[in-house]
Formats: sequence, C-alpha cells, structure tokens
Amino acid sequence: MSLAEVIQYLRRWQVAEADQLADQIERCGEPLSEELMLALSGAASSMPISPSLTENLAMIRLLLGGSPDLVIRTLSLGSGHLPGAMCYLNEMANRKQVMLILESLLVRLRNEPIPGPGGTVTPQFLDQANPSVKNELVSTMRDVLIAVLTGDCVLLVEGMDVCIRMLTDSPPTRPPGEPGGEPVVRGPKDGFTEVAAINLALIRRRIRDERLRVESFTLGKRSRTRMFLLYMLGTSLPELVAEVRSRLQRIDIDAVLESGYVEELIEDQTFTLFPQVKATERPDVAVSGLLEGKVLLITDGTPHVLLMPATFAAEMQSPEDYYHRWPVASFYRFLRYVYLFVAFLGPALYIAVTTYHHELIPTNLLLSLVAAREGVPYPALLEALFMELTLEALREAGVRLPKTIGQTISIVGALVIGESAVRASLVSPVMVIVVALTAISSFIIPLYTMSLAIRLLRFSMMILAGTFGFFGIVVGMLCLLIHLASLRSFGVPYLSPVMPMNASDLRDVVIRVPWWAMRNRPQFMPMGDHSRVGATSQPKPPRGGK
Repeated sequence: MSLAEVIQYLRRWQVAEADQLADQIERCGEPLSEELMLALSGAASSMPISPSLTENLAMIRLLLGGSPDLVIRTLSLGSGHLPGAMCYLNEMANRKQVMLILESLLVRLRNEPIPGPGGTVTPQFLDQANPSVKNELVSTMRDVLIAVLTGDCVLLVEGMDVCIRMLTDSPPTRPPGEPGGEPVVRGPKDGFTEVAAINLALIRRRIRDERLRVESFTLGKRSRTRMFLLYMLGTSLPELVAEVRSRLQRIDIDAVLESGYVEELIEDQTFTLFPQVKATERPDVAVSGLLEGKVLLITDGTPHVLLMPATFAAEMQSPEDYYHRWPVASFYRFLRYVYLFVAFLGPALYIAVTTYHHELIPTNLLLSLVAAREGVPYPALLEALFMELTLEALREAGVRLPKTIGQTISIVGALVIGESAVRASLVSPVMVIVVALTAISSFIIPLYTMSLAIRLLRFSMMILAGTFGFFGIVVGMLCLLIHLASLRSFGVPYLSPVMPMNASDLRDVVIRVPWWAMRNRPQFMPMGDHSRVGATSQPKPPRGGK
C-alpha cells in the first residue's frame, strides 16, 4: 500500500485521531516506521471499512505485514460483474468450504442479479447460494483482521462499507485418541484434542440434554483464545457459575496458550502446591463432573479441560473406579490411599527411625540395618536426599527424551546408578529399596498434578524427620492438615466431605458403595438437583422363578 493510499484511507475516516495519524505519516514519509505501524494497528479497532475495495485490500496487506500465507482472490460477482475479493489465511481456513464458496460465487451466482439495495451483497443472498457456511456482517477493520486470523473467509465488495464474514475456520488438528496421561483398562478410549469445538462435541455426545449450557469467551489480547464455559442448568448452582464467569472476565493477559494459564489466574489460593482445579483429558471424567454440579472450562489449543471446584477426594479418584464392580473398585481405592501415605512419608519414617528412634526397631532388623549402612559416610538424611534428587532427575530426563528411548534410558540409568552407588558405599541397599517403593507409590496417584505436590512435600518431611525425628513429622503433618483444612476451591472446602463431615457422602470417598446405593449426588457440592439414582434401581432376583 503506497503512502498516498494510506493517507487517503485515513482522511476518508474523518476522525480527529485519524487526521493526526495521517499528518504523522505524511511527515515521516516511506517506508512506514515501526511506531506508525503500531499506531495503525491500534487504530484498527475502530477503523471503518472503506467503500473502496482497493483501499481495503491494501490496508489488510499492510496491517498483516504482507504475510505470505494471506490469500486474496479477486472476484466478479453477479450479472452486474460487481468487483469483489475474498481474503483468508492458507491452511487456517477449511479448503473444501473455500472451494464451495468460490464455486457458488463464480459459477452459481455468475448470472444472478444482486438483490441487495444498490446492488449490494447480503448474507441472506449467500446463505441461499451456499447454506452450509454461516455468514455474518462486520463493519470495522479490526473485525476483518480477527476473522482472517481466526481462519474465516472475508468477502469485500466494491461500494460496500461492510464486509461479509464466512465461518470457515479449520486449523490443523489431530483426531481424538486415547489420553496419554490418564489411561484405563476398562472405559472409553477417546480423549480431548487441541480443538475446542471437537472437545465440545465429545461432551455433547455423552450429554444429550437441552439443559447443558455453553457460554463462549475470548481471552488473551494477542492470542484471542476461544474458551467454552459449560454447566448443567438446574444442577450447577447459579452462584458458582456466576463466580467462575466473573473470574474469567477479570483476566487481562497477552496470550492464553494452555489451560494452565487460566487455572493459575482463577484459583482461590496462589501459595499452595495442591491443585484447586482438576485438569483432565478424558471426556467421561468431564461429563461426570458436570453431572455432579461442577463447571467445565474448555480452552482452545489444549486437550486439558478444567473442572471446578476440586476436592482432595476427587483428585484421588480414577474413572475406572466406576467401571469395575464396587468391591474391586473399593479395594484399589483403599490401596491408593495407603500408598499415598507411603509416597509421602516413606523416606521420612525411615530417616527418623534409623537416626533417632532405634528403640522402635526389633533387634534383628536393627542389626541388619546397621550392617547394610556399614561404610556409608553420610547420615540417612543426606543419603535419602541424594537418592530422591537422582530419581527426580531420571524421571524428568525420561519425560524430555524421545518416547522410543526415554523409558529405556530411565530404567537403565536407575539400575546402573543404584547398583554403582551401593557398590561404592555411597548409599545403603535398604535406602535403594525405600526410594524405589516410594517412587512406585507415587505412580499410583491418579492425577499427575497431585502426584507432583506429594513428591515436592516429601522433601520437606524428610528434612523435618532428619532434624527432629518423629516430632518433626508430627509437626509437619499438623501444619499440612491445617493448610488443607483452610484451603477452598471456589468456596468449597478442599477436604470435603471428610472435613466438614458429611456421613452420606462418605460412601464415595475411601470406598465406593454400589451404584444403586448412591441415590444422591454429593451433598457438599453447591447444586440445585441432588437426585441421581432412582429408588427402583436396586437389582433383585425374579419372583417365583424356577
């Protein structure tokens, strides 16, 4: 776009700010400086569309910096051969839909008169020619840029001070696959993808109810990330939905590239290791939360959706708990809590017993431990810290390495380092067993973010045990319990339904009773409808059967 065309476009605008910008451009001359380009970009939010097709196309090229993936196709519309142009970004717009639009404009409507006043094109006219694509009018240059950058097509026509946005966005994506972070043996194998519209469809596939409400948000001044807020009308409490909505609306950030950005900005308490919002890749988990009165947040660009509010008990539940028979699910859930304490306190208890409380160990076992630690030059605390930090380094390396060699390197590295450290008398064989058992226990925790919190808190408990023994462990546990009791997730106590106690909800915490016995949804959750299973659902043998 030449300097004269820019100035002409701004003068046509007839706004004081535009005249000042035109004067600055006229004084500076070509090429336009970075400051003037930024000023033009800021002015585009209220810049109207010019009736001149040439000026509009030139301004779009200028504001997008002459991007090579910008496609502009000039057209001759209708029997009057009205000049027009269609703009879109290559690979962002659905190619099949673009071809259908071009076919309708160049073939079907080639000899049709333009029905609008003064020979203008209307969305209704395009709807009749190509009903598969939704059309809408936009009136500012900022709306044109947002449409193009989103992946939609924009139709500009000579003499029209508005343009038509055709919804054709289809960014690169992958089909739904099995979630890598939440695998199950029995259960659905599909998982969320990086496209919010596909994730919404996966939810609607499971909830065919008109009471499912969906609200759309756009966050990020630069990324303009699309988000969907979902809740069940009549089940989710209106106050909870309003609170989530208000927290989203007050976010002011440049870009939202993952749901973790939003999670950190809407949580109740910043200074805690425990997740206050549950992130999941599984549609069945998301739907289960919606049916319990929770609010769901889908973020475009990530397969991790957010469920709120979250509780400690919900973080320890696996979706497979509800697909197996209740005695099996209850056993493995109880086992999960047992090994949660092993993952949290295993090394700390070993350090406290071997350092301060020898009297608690049977004599034969004590002699074995003393013999195993013979020659180790470090106290048990430094020994445990060395092994735990090494294990965390191997675990992080396994995540960063390519999948084909990551697990192999982690296993071989652990075996080689562990065996070498024992032979060199840097650590005792018992410490290797304790650390290995602790690592296995941390893998039992279903939610990865909860596992991270336990792994980090384990180091503080080890230091307290090495410094004060059992007294330090008790103090640490009391501080942790006080912290968890004071923690809230959107106003819901984090330790619900244990603290405060709700006897009817305890049937789905450490153990899971049969489905027919869980007639009501969790009572501690703020919701309108608590009924879940009817009274006639309990199975019974046939009467008078042979």
